[in-house]
Amino acid sequence: MRNLSAIILLFIANSISGISQGISMIAIPWYFTQQDSERQYSLIYIAVTAVALLWGPLSGTLVDRYNRKNIFMVICAVSAIFLTMIALAGYSTGALPWYLVASVFAMTFFNYNIHYPNLYAFVQEITEPRYYGKVASYIEIQGQLASVLAGAGAAILLEGVPNGELTLIGLSMQLPFSIEAWKLHEIFALDAVTYVVALIFIAFIQFYPLKKRSKETGSVLQRFKTGWQYLKTHPYILLFGVASYSIFVTVLITTFYLIAIYVNKHLQGGGDIFASAEMCYAFGAVLAGLLIRKVFQFTTPVMAVIIKTWLTAGLFAVLMFNQGVGVLYAMFLLLGITNAGTRIMRVNYLFEHVPNQVYGRAGSIFFISNILFRVFFLAIFALAFFHQGNNIIYAFGILGIFLAATAIIMMVYYRKLVDVPKLGI
Repeated sequence: MRNLSAIILLFIANSISGISQGISMIAIPWYFTQQDSERQYSLIYIAVTAVALLWGPLSGTLVDRYNRKNIFMVICAVSAIFLTMIALAGYSTGALPWYLVASVFAMTFFNYNIHYPNLYAFVQEITEPRYYGKVASYIEIQGQLASVLAGAGAAILLEGVPNGELTLIGLSMQLPFSIEAWKLHEIFALDAVTYVVALIFIAFIQFYPLKKRSKETGSVLQRFKTGWQYLKTHPYILLFGVASYSIFVTVLITTFYLIAIYVNKHLQGGGDIFASAEMCYAFGAVLAGLLIRKVFQFTTPVMAVIIKTWLTAGLFAVLMFNQGVGVLYAMFLLLGITNAGTRIMRVNYLFEHVPNQVYGRAGSIFFISNILFRVFFLAIFALAFFHQGNNIIYAFGILGIFLAATAIIMMVYYRKLVDVPKLGI
């Protein structure tokens, strides 16, 4: 495989920053939950997601215009500087006010919005077509292994290890030492350091582009319109790109918002249960990366996505009626399998059908649909009703209905989605 060393270095950098980044994004919603500020957090999430409507299209045009390695380096440098400043503020006062915590959430969220489109576009640019499926799986395995470690780290840092007794995924183990719970600014400082380390690895990446891109001129709006025109002339790629995002929409809402409230108010659990559920999700995603292409090798990527969308709708129905922590862990394990498995199939499909020249912009258009759905659902779930008692369980029922609807749409247009011609690669 050409550019193998570049891909390995990219994966290492992605893993290092992803671990601490994951810990931060688990710690932030738990912080607001512990402050009984769930509705405040929901409004913050809505506001940040809405702003992403402007950032998403811009990030797509940047990904398609500039050197993607340099984009990664800028992301790491800016994130490290920002987190260092926030951490120093925390060290100077002993604690962080909610608006600085929210700013880290916003920064990391906007980071995601350019990081992942850039990651997929860069990998497509430096990978031979015959390796698309494998590399898509490796991306998922690498990312989710980092999430497993992030979940374990969050469980330790959020709750500490009093008297050396550590509990993960319902299993207790005795350690020969104790660990005090970390404060948020200490977690953010760790996150900043890992961005610096990731930047060093990315700096050593050398690659040969296998896809030739012409440098585009014109305004951001003009370049964005080019991507939109491509999808307008390929409506079934647009339909698949939007519909296949439905599981990811529900997972983002669940992991960044619903699950902290669900654990706290419905299951009456602590931060270790919240973090352990995230670990189970990551374990499931790793399994998907290892096995999903073999399991669905005798069907089309489109049918595989439809099946997993129906399964995810069923998982949310179970969560709605669940009363036990063990069931939560099992459902999150399966959720990791269905979401990651869908993402692998989705990325492989788009690699084969969307030219690298417009890949970033096409991805940003799909992401806009993702944002609109999230704003819609978050606005609903911010209503006082969902924060009374354990009413948060009804949010899972609503998400399940949404998934069933998108699965039906893909079934109706199944033959059209399958018959889209592949690129001449």
